[in-house]
Amino acid sequence: MDIGFSEEQEMLRAAACKFLDDECPTTFVRRQMETEAACTPEFWAQLAEQGWLGINFAEEDGGSGLGLLDLVVLLEEMGRAVMPGPFFATVLLGGGAIAASGSPAQRREYLPRIADGSLKATLALTEPNARWDAAGITMTARAAPGGFVLSGTKMFVPDAHLADVLVVAARTRDGSTMEDGVSLFLVPRGVPGLSITVLPSVDATRKLCEVRLDNVAVPETALLGELHNGWSALGRVIDRAAVALSAEMCGGAQRVLDMTVEYAKLRTTFGKPIGSYQGVKHKCADMLVEIENAKSLTYYAAWAVDEGEADAPLAVSMAKAYASDASRKVAAAGIQLHGGIGMTWEHDLQLYLKRAKACEVAFGDATWHRERVARLMGA
Repeated sequence: MDIGFSEEQEMLRAAACKFLDDECPTTFVRRQMETEAACTPEFWAQLAEQGWLGINFAEEDGGSGLGLLDLVVLLEEMGRAVMPGPFFATVLLGGGAIAASGSPAQRREYLPRIADGSLKATLALTEPNARWDAAGITMTARAAPGGFVLSGTKMFVPDAHLADVLVVAARTRDGSTMEDGVSLFLVPRGVPGLSITVLPSVDATRKLCEVRLDNVAVPETALLGELHNGWSALGRVIDRAAVALSAEMCGGAQRVLDMTVEYAKLRTTFGKPIGSYQGVKHKCADMLVEIENAKSLTYYAAWAVDEGEADAPLAVSMAKAYASDASRKVAAAGIQLHGGIGMTWEHDLQLYLKRAKACEVAFGDATWHRERVARLMGA
């Protein structure tokens, strides 16, 4: 692996930094937090104009054909800006599942519309048991004349209230393993029996929803990928989502460190900047070490996924476990070093702590991923 980024990736980073500084300051973020959509139609259209909504889709599907490592560069900047809205749900989850499992006809129908901003999507995976593995999927989809009937409840579905189509994971048979018997279905907004409720959550920049399906009928063409064999593709989508969240956490943690160092240079006690004191300097150094380690693990995980390396699942879980802990620790340390002002609503640090906490538990917290690392190591 080349540990440096290419010239094109650095250009993408610079362009993303400038765009988000101009169009997504924290004043904008705060305004969107008060709305149900957490994103204006104008801002969403701008993301489409940048080509970001289709960055990972193949060119024949209306996208740019770039890899996960390129997306990580972009997501770091989005994390730095605490960018609100359904980008993660639409591009990584719903769009990612369609790109991974969809037939040519399904990809042609949905992916170009996601890329041009005219369609939003998400993935309905977790259930009230809050498990991220195949054993957590208990919602049923039974065969019926002309299609399938889905019944059950999905929890913590990102931005489901905004999605035009949901990719729903359901169990279609009891197989020899928990992975066997999982299938994916495309469920459009407004279908009879589908109800969506926005849940209160710590991070108001992205909404989590409860999705209930009460005998929802879908046609045979709604099946995404192979019947009973949806987990293979779904596992890859989950791994990509975990890397994406790790990249966001790295960007957010870097912004917290930057704010903290700047504050330490300006805030004085006993006639000296607080940054001149060893306790503050060492705390900032510890924050930097945490961030750089998290970045290294995240970059390698993205590269390994792109290259199809055998150790990609291990790298993904290492990155997610470390970044989850690191982003929370860095955000907490930033607030501590800011003192009383860091605890106020008016200061932006709370935005980063809340995003860190939300990303930490999404798609497996540090404990879940450490357990996965142990299993993959054969421990």
